[in-house]
Amino acid sequence: MIPEAPAPAVAATAPARRLRLAVAASHPVQYQAPWYRALSSLVDVKVFFAHRMTPDDHAGAGFGIGFEWDTPILDGYDFQWLENVAPAPGVDRFRGCNTPGIRMELEKGAFDALVVNGWHLLSYWQAIRAARRAGIPVLARGDSQLVPARSRVRRIVKRATYPRLLRSFDVCLAVGQRNADYYRAYGVPPDRIGCSPHCVDNAFFMRATDTARRHAADLRHGLGIPEGSVVFVFVGKLIGKKRPMDFLKALDSVRQRRSNVWGVIVGDGPLRARIEAHRTRHGTPCTMSGFLNQRQIARAYAAADALVLPSTGEETWGLVVNEAMASGIPAIVSDQVGCAPDLIVEGETGFTYPCGDAEALADRIARMAADARLRTAMGAGAAGRIAAFSPEAAAAGVVRAVERLRSAPGHRNEREGRHVVDAVS
Repeated sequence: MIPEAPAPAVAATAPARRLRLAVAASHPVQYQAPWYRALSSLVDVKVFFAHRMTPDDHAGAGFGIGFEWDTPILDGYDFQWLENVAPAPGVDRFRGCNTPGIRMELEKGAFDALVVNGWHLLSYWQAIRAARRAGIPVLARGDSQLVPARSRVRRIVKRATYPRLLRSFDVCLAVGQRNADYYRAYGVPPDRIGCSPHCVDNAFFMRATDTARRHAADLRHGLGIPEGSVVFVFVGKLIGKKRPMDFLKALDSVRQRRSNVWGVIVGDGPLRARIEAHRTRHGTPCTMSGFLNQRQIARAYAAADALVLPSTGEETWGLVVNEAMASGIPAIVSDQVGCAPDLIVEGETGFTYPCGDAEALADRIARMAADARLRTAMGAGAAGRIAAFSPEAAAAGVVRAVERLRSAPGHRNEREGRHVVDAVS
């Protein structure tokens, strides 16, 4: 046996400085807070918010009612409110977030990198421009996917501008497969695509749903669900891209084959009156709970056997699928929903079907309703699948990307990227 060589002497060195990251964000989002907390456990983070959402803002964003989130979305990480000087503040239009003060904050912050949560707001481009001038690498984390553009003109414009725009980022952080495909389609080199998966607070939903299941019978009774029903839940804003009417039509169809299927619609929004009218006219077997906040939503998952998400490709991910799977139930989603390739393993964690085909959706619902063992196995598969889509995994992906940038020889400060930033800003 070859003897081990003695360990080399190690000179005393000062402890390595923790990475320091800035995050440019539009506003506090319930799904992003766990990711910020996980990042804060690995590096020093400061999140800069451009806009304070009011209850009326939430109502106007499609939720249908005014509210404040009932979980602490500002706890566990360092943050700062920027002054938004937009004449009409909001997060639904490019100039609704105008925060020139980000320049000074980045210049004085000694940050190793800036993460921007997209590129659809002026505030993001102000942050990108300030980072470029300070020599700070920029990582973009969005969730866009390739979907048919609304017009030929829009397709031409995007093909002409997006390759240069996206290559202006040092790293594009993909939240899933279709998001990575999107970056590649616009010419981002593979070595500049990182991975930071979309996530929710899995542990929160697991605990909350496990607790709620102790009272599942009472929950079902409170929701008006007939005893012995197999329950499918829709969770989301009642807006066009979510296609809630497809869910109702599928329930109407399944009723002709199976009398024990019941639906629950969780949410509010502009389509609520239309949905109510359909239920009354057709006797659709479903209940409407209205909007449920984060601490209440576990009751819906605990009462359900599966989630249904019929959205179009404008649903660039579908984080309610993460919530459902963390709660231990499978999902049926349209094939256009962004998370489908990542979270849905056919017959193991759920099903997909062609978007807009209510009969195909009805077939998947009927198949799941007919087989209790399949539902149980899918629920276990879903819980296992979602473990890789956690705040910890998302945070680790960001840190890996920053460390890779720092170790790259002759890290770039690309002139093309500077021109794009100046043109947009």
